[in-house]
Amino acid sequence: MIMTTTASAPSNKDRAIVEAFYTRLINPAGAQDKMAEAERILAPNFGSIGDYSGYVKTREELAKQLGGFAQLMPDLNWQIEDIIEAGNRFIVRSRVTGTPKGPLFGVDGQGKSFTVMSIDVHEVDGGQIVKVFHVEDWAAALRQLSGK
Repeated sequence: MIMTTTASAPSNKDRAIVEAFYTRLINPAGAQDKMAEAERILAPNFGSIGDYSGYVKTREELAKQLGGFAQLMPDLNWQIEDIIEAGNRFIVRSRVTGTPKGPLFGVDGQGKSFTVMSIDVHEVDGGQIVKVFHVEDWAAALRQLSGK
């Protein structure tokens, strides 16, 4: 099914808020107060959708998860490789790297690092991200950490 939007053309401010999602919110080296940054970047009704289970992660849940990732992987880095703009949607391909200090999803990489791809589709309205659909190749990260 193809979804369409009637939103106006994106502004430089919209693109900047999507870029801040990576530089200020997701990356541990960004803002220290993840909740404050989440409130600035993400709309109050924000939803993060990573699968078809029907579960939608809230802004508060995402901020908490990101804080946990920052503790586990202080060198975690989401590097934007490409951004495609389509109306009020921004498709971002990024390279994700990190070295967990302990088990990641049950796999202890014993100091090993990983590099994976992430694809995100952000919907922006009123200068904030209202929704993100995302896919990260965590299976590849776990293979790299386990040496397989």
